[in-house]
Parts: sequence; structure tokens; C-alpha cells
Amino acid sequence: MGQLKNLKPTVRLSIMNPGAESGSLFGRGIASLCLGVREAGSLNAAAKGMGMAYSKAWRIIKDTEAALDVQLLHRDGAHGSSLTAEGDKILDAYLAIEERIQREAEKAFEELLK
Repeated sequence: MGQLKNLKPTVRLSIMNPGAESGSLFGRGIASLCLGVREAGSLNAAAKGMGMAYSKAWRIIKDTEAALDVQLLHRDGAHGSSLTAEGDKILDAYLAIEERIQREAEKAFEELLK
């Protein structure tokens, strides 16, 4: 039983547009990119912080925006990027739900191990 106490459940959350033809979702990866933009003020800096090429980050953002039908970033050329109001709301909701679900999963796991 002692070894089981070292285990922890993990939960993967995604936000999708059920009507979208694309399979792109707002999940942990896009949330990390958006957090990086929020903190660094630049998609390029966010991508570098994740060890990702800027072109890949740009493609992920564009694909997700198209799938959700929501603009996530304001782009200001050489001056960087910032989250749109909708981008901020989606990111904040995602993080809050993820945290809540993670706490519940850990609580349930602990209870079920008893």
C-alpha cells in the first residue's frame, strides 16, 4: 500500500468547438503557449520557452483559432503579441477547470485507495 501513496492521477482537459471541421482543441499545449504570451508578451518568446519553433507555435495558434472560431492573440508584428479578451477568458477558464478537476481526481484517488 505504501507504494500506491506515491501515485497521483493526472487529468487532461480540452476545450473544443463541436461544430468545427478541424480536430484542433484548446488543451495543455495551447494553454502553455497562451500563458507564455501572457507572461512574455511574445509568441516567439513563448515558443522558445517551450523549446518549440516559432513557425510551429504560429501554426498551432492559427489552427486552434480557426477550430474554435475565436481569435486568441493580438499580433503587433515586431512589438510582440498579447491575448485577446476572449483568449484571456478561455485561458482563465481552462486553468480554473483543470485545477478543480485535478484536485477532485486526487481526492477521489486517495479515497479509493483506502
